Amino acid sequence: MRSFKAIFKKQMKDTVKNPATLINFAIFPVVAFMMTSFVDFEIEGVPDYIAELLGANIPNMAIMMATIFAGMGLIPSVAGIISEDIEKKSLRFLNMAGVKSGAYLLGVGGVTLFLSVFTALAFGFVSDFYGQDFWIFVASILSGVAASIMLGATIGIFSKNQQSATGLSMPFAMILGFGPMMAQFNDTIARVLHIFYTQQLNVVADYLMYGYSGTPLWQSFAIIWANVAVLGIVFLIVYAKKGLRG
Repeated sequence: MRSFKAIFKKQMKDTVKNPATLINFAIFPVVAFMMTSFVDFEIEGVPDYIAELLGANIPNMAIMMATIFAGMGLIPSVAGIISEDIEKKSLRFLNMAGVKSGAYLLGVGGVTLFLSVFTALAFGFVSDFYGQDFWIFVASILSGVAASIMLGATIGIFSKNQQSATGLSMPFAMILGFGPMMAQFNDTIARVLHIFYTQQLNVVADYLMYGYSGTPLWQSFAIIWANVAVLGIVFLIVYAKKGLRG
């Protein structure tokens, strides 16, 4: 527990000192708010359903940006943090000092999850969901964040330095972040992405908006947390492969 607290405090201080990282948690809900408040997608000649997908429907815009935040914005960030520790040999020293993989992951990922709570709440307010639906939407975003932390951490451990972590994480981030938006236009892509957590964020949102999505709400959350569990196991395997003690 002391190891976790020490890593959490250190990472929080580092994050607060880095404006570029903090902006990452604020920019997505701000963009969603700006698009829904000041941009009119109801252009003459554009079908209504296209306008809704682009953002004329307020919840749709918040959902799209929340998916991009959870799936694309955080993976390179977490991967960069951990790969930096590897590059500077900090993780090796922590491991030699007896810090376990779980404490390290909770310390680094905990900061990202903590800051993401405020981002998820902002998305909830922008979305115009109310009551129970508001909290379900926030919970789905944070569940997706947990999966992205696991994936980013795995990529970070696997990488030799920050540059390689960025190059390796971006393809995953692009597919998971923008894939659900493409899935709205293509059933094949939707079926392929169905097992991934970012697609399930859209499924949860569809359920909240329309009362039916083809997938029960509990099943969507089960798929998201199955992603978290699988990615967590992969992280532990890669951690051990690197010669670090779990």
